[in-house]
Amino acid sequence: MADAARDLDRRFTYGDYRNWDDGERWELIDGQAWSMSPAPRTVHQLYSERLSRWIGNFLEGKPCRVFAAPFDVLLPSGDEADDEVDTVVQPDIAVFCDRSKLKEAGARGAPDFVIEILSPSTAKKDLNEKYRLYEKRGVREYWVVDPGNRSLLAFRLKDPGTFDEGELRDMISEPSPIASEALEGFSVDPKDLFAE
Repeated sequence: MADAARDLDRRFTYGDYRNWDDGERWELIDGQAWSMSPAPRTVHQLYSERLSRWIGNFLEGKPCRVFAAPFDVLLPSGDEADDEVDTVVQPDIAVFCDRSKLKEAGARGAPDFVIEILSPSTAKKDLNEKYRLYEKRGVREYWVVDPGNRSLLAFRLKDPGTFDEGELRDMISEPSPIASEALEGFSVDPKDLFAE
């Protein structure tokens, strides 16, 4: 389950995280460990692959790069050393336009664009903890894909630390494409995203 699960009385850092070898995937949010087990469902992986491919094709010949989970993204609160960073996430999809943030073992710093695909075990964390985290750490644009409702919700950073109210598209009431601001010229039509 995507609940805080590893020794709730202790704060962890990337130094701890990178030494765990228990066969499970974890994320750290403000020092708290969150299990990423079980593995995502088939429909989750279908949408992840589709979006990653579309974004990758769009970015061909451009400086930005797209990465799909598992891919560690360290989100420091200041200039602390990597091993002291207490927030490490694995967004379903992350786009970095500043290549200096890319490291041998992942990335350090806020992505320009993040997509999380909701699943029963991660929905609460993606809509609450990760929303606040991405907002606070400066992710320019955060999209949430909800397979159950066949909807796509886009948040854009308007002021430092503040997302806008969000833009919703779905298969029924708002089936028109949604355009990215962080990746100018890229858009997704829910009819294509949620096609069987």
